[in-house]
Amino acid sequence: MRSAFLNKSIKFIKKNNNDITNKDLEKIRYGLEGIYITLTKFFFISLFMIYFNSFIYFLIFTLFFSIIRMFAFGLHASKSYLCFIFSSLLFILCPLLALNIEINIIIKYLLCLFSLISIILYSPADTLKRPLINRKKNKIFKILSIIIAVIYISIIVFINNNFISNIVLFALTTEAILILPITYKFLKLPYRNYKNYHYKLT
Repeated sequence: MRSAFLNKSIKFIKKNNNDITNKDLEKIRYGLEGIYITLTKFFFISLFMIYFNSFIYFLIFTLFFSIIRMFAFGLHASKSYLCFIFSSLLFILCPLLALNIEINIIIKYLLCLFSLISIILYSPADTLKRPLINRKKNKIFKILSIIIAVIYISIIVFINNNFISNIVLFALTTEAILILPITYKFLKLPYRNYKNYHYKLT
């Protein structure tokens, strides 16, 4: 189904844009594939969480995770089915765990410290298909990632709501893990892909 959707979309775009290059079509196909996978995952997880009356908690986790990931980036699974499995587990388990467990404050502090150090050292982290080759933009992404991480830590520490504290902690810690070089190495994915390109200053 995904291949049919992508092929028809690319065929339609090519038919209506005679001047478009194959390189542009590859970029468009990559973008459309990402949208298709994202919408498919969102639909599946939404149905699951609605069934368990937890849809709003899924949305809250998605919001916090998406904001920090928007600037810190991080790895993507090499296979779409792996991405689907991992994302489903992540976006289902984190909200449910956040609702039902209490985390010791010392553990929260340690996870916050780990996450902040990871964000400072390794954000933004790129992928093979999306290398971050603009040095100026990367500095901006890093600064914004750190600011968001500090805001998240403040919420975790000072907000007197166990669910919100947990859900923000899970979002922050997950992102911190996804940008670690050791995580890339464990999953056998290339790290710092910008090194294969001319690293732009502006």
